Amino acid sequence: MRTLDLLFGRPLATLDERAEQIGPSAGLPIFGLDALSSAAYGPEAALTLLIPLGFMGVRYIVPVSLAIIALLVIVYFSYRQTIEAYPQGGGSYTVATANLGQGPGLLAAAALMIDYILTAAVGISAGVGALVSAVPSLHQHTLALCLGILLLLTVINLRGVRDTGVAFLVPTYLFLGTLLIVIVLGIFHVLVRGGHPIPVVAPPKLPAATTALTWWLMLKVFSSGCTAMTGVEAVSNGVMAFREPTRKNAKTTLTVIIALLIVLLAGIALLCRAYTIGATDPGSAGYDSVLSQLTAAVAGKGIFYYVTIGSILLVLSLSANTAFADFPRLTRAIALHDYLPHVFILRGRRLLYSHGIAALVFFTGALLILFGGVTDRLIPLYAIGAFLAFTLSQAGMVVHWYKEGNAIGRMIVNGVGSFATGLTLLVVLVAKFLDGAWITVILIPALIMIMSMVHRHYERTARETACPDPLRLQGLRPPRVIIPMDRWNRISEKGLRFAMAMSPEVQAVHVDCGDEENSICQVWEDFVMKPVRAAGLPEPELVTIKSPYRFFIQPIVEHVLAEQKKLGDRQIAVLVPELVVRHWYENLLHNQRANLLKLMLLVKGNEKVVVINIPWYLHK
Repeated sequence: MRTLDLLFGRPLATLDERAEQIGPSAGLPIFGLDALSSAAYGPEAALTLLIPLGFMGVRYIVPVSLAIIALLVIVYFSYRQTIEAYPQGGGSYTVATANLGQGPGLLAAAALMIDYILTAAVGISAGVGALVSAVPSLHQHTLALCLGILLLLTVINLRGVRDTGVAFLVPTYLFLGTLLIVIVLGIFHVLVRGGHPIPVVAPPKLPAATTALTWWLMLKVFSSGCTAMTGVEAVSNGVMAFREPTRKNAKTTLTVIIALLIVLLAGIALLCRAYTIGATDPGSAGYDSVLSQLTAAVAGKGIFYYVTIGSILLVLSLSANTAFADFPRLTRAIALHDYLPHVFILRGRRLLYSHGIAALVFFTGALLILFGGVTDRLIPLYAIGAFLAFTLSQAGMVVHWYKEGNAIGRMIVNGVGSFATGLTLLVVLVAKFLDGAWITVILIPALIMIMSMVHRHYERTARETACPDPLRLQGLRPPRVIIPMDRWNRISEKGLRFAMAMSPEVQAVHVDCGDEENSICQVWEDFVMKPVRAAGLPEPELVTIKSPYRFFIQPIVEHVLAEQKKLGDRQIAVLVPELVVRHWYENLLHNQRANLLKLMLLVKGNEKVVVINIPWYLHK
């Protein structure tokens, strides 16, 4: 228990939830890391596609970034209104379900789940990419570093919202501080040098152009750069994590995040053009990230460079916290509507929905292994889910304001947001389809199908277990009790005593495999029947089943089912005596027939067969 407390903190009572709520200062690292860190890989994803244009390709990063910033401003105003309308947490699933219906709600849910899993995977892989840029010798250990950071993030996030915010506070503000210094210093050099700054460390020479500019290429560049917008919905999803005044604190946090992101995107784009910095092949041994080149060009490769790259690594890796914060809340909301297993509703020792975190870690780890931890391979999968969620959320808000009445201005804001993100979704889908977006197009319907199957199961369960009538007391009779017995010992004695206390009809079943000694049959008359007759109690029946092939479980299960068929509506209680050892590893020294028998009876039985455990605890 002390080890758990050391790793994850002491358990929190339900009453402690208020103390776990946060303000804007902690909200920035918890809900803003994904959006802010996307400034590190969004522009790079766009520049990677501009590599074939050589020197000329860098010139187009500014207009592409301005288009993304314009879209970002539209989405910002839309999500401010979402926070105002849904202070209990207006995630795309909640908004779409409430205003557009269950179908669009499931579409948003599937898109968001994929988006959050990719948020974690892309953030971690991008962080390791920054580290590999600074220390190229670590390139061969990319995947191992990714999985190690995932494990570290899991431990940190399992400590709870407040502790997570405190842990991420310093890396977040260090990242913002160093990157803003790079941008301000770089722009100063640009102005002083008349737009032609001299880099302290020259960036790699751009290759010669191998293709001409086309509209198709620009669409692909724009769609890749739009990954810089992922994560901006996080605040609206987690409004309830903020302390009072909830709406004000959430909107303040969103405003600060968007303002900082705009400064970062604009500054990086302008400086990349001024210093002629392009992307390098992310899969090559000589890979050097755009931010690494930019920092070296502006400030050189001294202590500040390594502090900056270190902060970028930390923030990119920790940006997965947005997924850790929102994915469990999303799965809980879906589970409350019976579209995911109810285990996602349960809260853990630190007031977290721990099963949601476990699912996120599993799928993120699988993605990192599948794609080798390389960010660029994950980017095509990334934007589809995010922009689909954006579009459905804004469309849902249009319907919400229409129902409210007298909200034409707000309808227009969300309508413009829905149109802009919907159009971007089509662009991203078309541009990235063959690059891997088709996987997301398949995964989303597959997830919807799985959720629908889960819902049908819960509906069927509720229908079959519903009991609108009061307690029925007619026809109550003790059950026929069947107890498997191998040999006479304290365990079987305890089971038989309990059986005879339950019912006057007790049947002991012994499976005779033909090679046993000291079986119950040899002592039945002396150790059981004589004491029973002397006490004047109903006599139990001993049934011996021959098993020439030494099967044990199957003959008992078949016997129980045959007896139940004979008795019709009457119940059978199967008592399963078993030894309970003091240490888990001692189970390896004993057979597991009891557990297997219980499992088979539960699988093959019916509502007329009751299975009861009779434990015997092994003491010192």
